[in-house]
Amino acid sequence: VHQQQRADMKKIRGLRGLINLGNTCFMNCIVQALTHTPLLRDFFLSDRHKCEMQSNSCLVCEMSQLFQEFYSGHRSPHIPFRLLHLVWTHARHLAGYEQQDAHEFLIAALDVLHRHCKGDTIKDDNGKKTNNPNHCNCIIDQIFTGGLQSDVTCQVCHGVSTTIDPFWDISLDLPGSPTPFWPLSPGGDGSTVNGENHLSGSTTLTDCLRRFTRPEHLGSNAKIKCGGCHSYQESTKQLTMKKLPIVACFHLKVKLDMTPFMASSKESRVNGQYQQSVDVLNNDNKYSLFAVVNHQGTLESGHYTSFIRQHKDQWFKCDDAIITKASIKDVLDSEGYLLFYHKQFLEYE
Repeated sequence: VHQQQRADMKKIRGLRGLINLGNTCFMNCIVQALTHTPLLRDFFLSDRHKCEMQSNSCLVCEMSQLFQEFYSGHRSPHIPFRLLHLVWTHARHLAGYEQQDAHEFLIAALDVLHRHCKGDTIKDDNGKKTNNPNHCNCIIDQIFTGGLQSDVTCQVCHGVSTTIDPFWDISLDLPGSPTPFWPLSPGGDGSTVNGENHLSGSTTLTDCLRRFTRPEHLGSNAKIKCGGCHSYQESTKQLTMKKLPIVACFHLKVKLDMTPFMASSKESRVNGQYQQSVDVLNNDNKYSLFAVVNHQGTLESGHYTSFIRQHKDQWFKCDDAIITKASIKDVLDSEGYLLFYHKQFLEYE
């Protein structure tokens, strides 16, 4: 059986272990997630990066080389020392061989890639480059950036102040959780999360998102100056998703419907009139899980591993240099520290 599994794994491109260079499991699991992100893989394997800086200091050039190594067909574990040292150079707070946080590494890596990718502008539908200085359309922002809408409502005049901020990930708290590591929903069968499909006493990702997007009373100690009243008043604040990213990263089930958490999910304006458009939004707002980062132990001395999905239903566990076949039960039974979902229109066989 094990020989057959090894033979099957040899046929799959993109499966490659990573050598642990000394407490670098936090980096290895993020690299596995990024190299199995569909649109990011397509970008780097099609050689679309145009470097505008010295290539030996460009993290995007190194990631491009890393993707080539992963999908070259070679099976021996890769040694990511250049990637590690480039991250140290551009994100000095991560330098050194101490155990680091995988989430912090992800955000730092995306930030450096975003800065180094700015020359790789994506053309619009008319074949022209966009010149809006407030909008970056590099590959990192195209894939990972979403928009978080904050509506603050005055309790006196009911005026609403709205701001929209970009995000690369969303951190969600579990009620009464003793640690920052959150379990995946038990009993998962790959069905779409709809807010009801969870066991009594358990907390699902949908529960966390509902809590994240429910109105919050700010109280008398957090009064905000109202633009309508022109004075400080108590208010309520509600967060919603104004723009969903193609790849959504969370701190928990195999498919996720984001429609209830969209700022525009209730109604949309068409030809000057309002009409319900949930069915249309449903098709575009469903996500599928494709990578999970897990953590065991303490932040100072623990160990990170990851599960990644190859094709539609093949899962593999990545433990530094060792890659083994996994089942969906293994994934759902694990503790999910970081969850990576992509929109279902990217589903592959």
